[in-house]
Amino acid sequence: MDVKQKASLFAILSASALASSKFIVGLMSGSMAVVSSGLDSLLDIFMSVMNLFAIRKAAKPADVDHHYGHGKVEDLAAVAQSVVIILSGVIIIYRAVDAFLEGQRITYSDLDLPVMCFSLVVSLSVSLVLRRVGIKTESNALKADALHYLSDLYSNSGAILAIILTFYTGKSLFDQAFAVIIGLIIIFSALKILKGGISGLMDASIPDQIEKEIEAVLENKPYPFAGYHKMRTRFSGSRKYIDFHLLLCRKLTIDEAHQLANDVEQDITNRVSSIDIVVHVEPCEHVCELTESTCEVLRLRAARR
Repeated sequence: MDVKQKASLFAILSASALASSKFIVGLMSGSMAVVSSGLDSLLDIFMSVMNLFAIRKAAKPADVDHHYGHGKVEDLAAVAQSVVIILSGVIIIYRAVDAFLEGQRITYSDLDLPVMCFSLVVSLSVSLVLRRVGIKTESNALKADALHYLSDLYSNSGAILAIILTFYTGKSLFDQAFAVIIGLIIIFSALKILKGGISGLMDASIPDQIEKEIEAVLENKPYPFAGYHKMRTRFSGSRKYIDFHLLLCRKLTIDEAHQLANDVEQDITNRVSSIDIVVHVEPCEHVCELTESTCEVLRLRAARR
């Protein structure tokens, strides 16, 4: 089991403990804020289980039916998760409004506040772990999961504040109002996850920062490199794909050009992790002597800068 799967399993176990405790305590007291936070934790379990499945599937190598591997499974999981989360946010808001209209009363126990404080600490820990592993492995699924657990911090904080206000004022309006706020937070967090998942499925280009690192490698090559053009990038799950045309002095042999292209691929791989590179070699359009002092290539590259 790799580090991504371990992080996802850690999130599943943590969310299971939180959901169980919140539902038991929330149903005992009738607090919609606590129950809605429990539903949020239940969704965390669903998301993390789906992420674990997606990560395992995405880790499979390319096969005869999937020449580019299975990386988009992570993006599919992110889209599916976000749709379910949006629906759950709508349900939370509906239940809170319904409880307000019916005048539902709340009787807090001694466990409501401690459980929500415990949930706040655990959610923060899980979010930090998932975010660190997601950045390290460049996993969209783990980053999406970390974002959702981060939203739990707001929902848990809102539930804690609702418990305190409702307890001291005796008005259930605070509990129901914060349940609505929690529902809205869940929906907006899901919209961000949905956007990232759709970007992966639509072959959106890789982040500008990574493209600049690649361009820095290509633009600082000496003779006999003549430049590059037609660069295209995309990402699938945590893997990045790039292809471009590499211009080389036309007086090079096929073996020499091939070796130089391999050197460029290696230089980029050393700078950017989890990347698949395809290079198309083209001869420089200018005919010149194969010497650094007279090659037109250098003048062309200097002019472009």
